[in-house]
Amino acid sequence: MKAKANFVVIFLFALTIISCDPSRIFDENKPIPDAYWEKTFRPAFTVPVEDTTTSYQFYINVRNTDDYRFSNLYVFLKTSFPNGNITQDTIECMLADVDGRWLGRSSGKNVEHQILLNPSLRFPLRGSYLIEIKQAMREPLQGITDIGIRIEKSE
Repeated sequence: MKAKANFVVIFLFALTIISCDPSRIFDENKPIPDAYWEKTFRPAFTVPVEDTTTSYQFYINVRNTDDYRFSNLYVFLKTSFPNGNITQDTIECMLADVDGRWLGRSSGKNVEHQILLNPSLRFPLRGSYLIEIKQAMREPLQGITDIGIRIEKSE
């Protein structure tokens, strides 16, 4: 029984160490209902920013299944600033190489991509930023299961 208790303590300690990521300031993914991304579904993320002097790496997270039939994904990224200003960018996310092999980490029929958009982003204002992601393809997308963003301190 004592060996089992020791194992549990070591496991919990290891899990705590692994889950700590001091460089990450934001990392959130939203599920796409039924892995079928309609043009009207616009996941939104509220990112609180306190430090305007630090550079950050900005990523888009994409999870898909083998059912996704394209090698890329176009999205509109709309950012609402704390002062009310809004920007919108069109972004191409490459998900597969020219031979059709997924570029992300595969596990069974699921693939996870972390696509670097900006290696040295600086937020100009303190406060909350609202970031919306809308798919920019011409049809509903079968096989995209999650979409998200990750922001971490640049090294």
